Amino acid sequence: MSKRLKLQLGGEAEMEERAFANPYPDYQPQGAVAAPSAADAHRDRALQPPAEEESLPFGADGKVNARFSKRIQAKIKDLLQQMEEGLKTADPHDCSAYTGWTGIALLYLQLYRVTKNQSHLQRSLDYVKRILRNLNGRRVTFLCGDAGPLAVGAVVYHKLKNSSESQECVAKLLQLQRTVISTDSELPDELLYGRAGYLYALLYLNTEIGPDTVPQSVIDAIIESGKNFSKEERKTDRCPLLYQWHRKQYVGAAHGVAGIYYMLMQPIANVDQETLTELVKPSIDYVRHKKFRSGNYPSSLSNETDRLVHWCHGAPGVIHMLMQAYKTFKEDKYLKDAMDCSDVIWQRGLLRKGYGICHGTAGNGYSFLSLYNLTQDRKYLYRACKFAEWCLEYGAHGCRIPDRPYSLFEGMAGAIHFLSDISVPETSQFPAFELRPQRKENKVEQDG
Repeated sequence: MSKRLKLQLGGEAEMEERAFANPYPDYQPQGAVAAPSAADAHRDRALQPPAEEESLPFGADGKVNARFSKRIQAKIKDLLQQMEEGLKTADPHDCSAYTGWTGIALLYLQLYRVTKNQSHLQRSLDYVKRILRNLNGRRVTFLCGDAGPLAVGAVVYHKLKNSSESQECVAKLLQLQRTVISTDSELPDELLYGRAGYLYALLYLNTEIGPDTVPQSVIDAIIESGKNFSKEERKTDRCPLLYQWHRKQYVGAAHGVAGIYYMLMQPIANVDQETLTELVKPSIDYVRHKKFRSGNYPSSLSNETDRLVHWCHGAPGVIHMLMQAYKTFKEDKYLKDAMDCSDVIWQRGLLRKGYGICHGTAGNGYSFLSLYNLTQDRKYLYRACKFAEWCLEYGAHGCRIPDRPYSLFEGMAGAIHFLSDISVPETSQFPAFELRPQRKENKVEQDG
């Protein structure tokens, strides 16, 4: 038996330590026989899936029904109160989107987008003003650096029709570019601390404020870095764009190649077709061949243990790369792999680490919303709703309490963000990662 297979088969006990057994029956079309969930099989009893249309949390049009929506709104209100109370003791100096005040501003911006309640936009502004007074200049990314506060500030001021403040934020954001493109820079390329994280900030601005040209030099810096490291590792033929972070070749969305390739494939990034076809596509295929039999992916290219099912490491992050590859290259193999990811997330995605975005149930739930929007297959909307149902019982499952329990990426704010997107699944957007198509944004604005 191979070492890889031994590790996969031997990981079941650890899997139970990392995730709860999924107690929900999977979605079945009307008239189909239910497949029992993992928890049901364990208890030797099978629950029947919803057979009647009325028992589903959404209608034939994909709209969440009034009863489920009411539960979501009540829970959001409850969690917001808890969050605001808890934030009174949060680190006053953490201005990041990941664990700090920018993440809270981003949450209120999301609530404004979904509800059009002006008080949410005002609340976002309150946090933005606080953040912009405390920028430290140490990092350049959206999630963990100054680019996030500046980009969110620009968008909030833009929505409030304060163009001078908005433009000032944009100008400061563009000044960070020198650090990003410098060849002397020790800057990595990944999403949390590197060039892809700065690129996201630019793409976010272009999506939210209006089309503008992303400086080609930023794209070039990411491409050149990947080509150079691939050459160093003698993998140019197999994986023409290769990246490392802290001397490890990570795979996932946060620190790995999945997040970088995903950003390079965004249409608004305007990466030329030759680069996408000759450099990005074969690199994605190289990662695809690292897939475990379960449908999950390793945390790094050298890791053979099938352990983590998080957005940061594992299928819930890689699935976004695969969906974008399907949109970009129109090849069914990418969609099939994304569906395999979805199955492993459904089985192992109710995490004991908590309900958050980065390594929690909410972040995993976003994979279903994205796959539903891509395929319109109601199975994925059903799965998203079930993960939301789990989040409606926030705190009742005995999950670990994160270090920053009220933050966007580790804690309560992330769960609120996910629940708010369940109400309008067709415009859902994983925060600080996914970009809404421009036409959808326009439609939302018109409807408001």
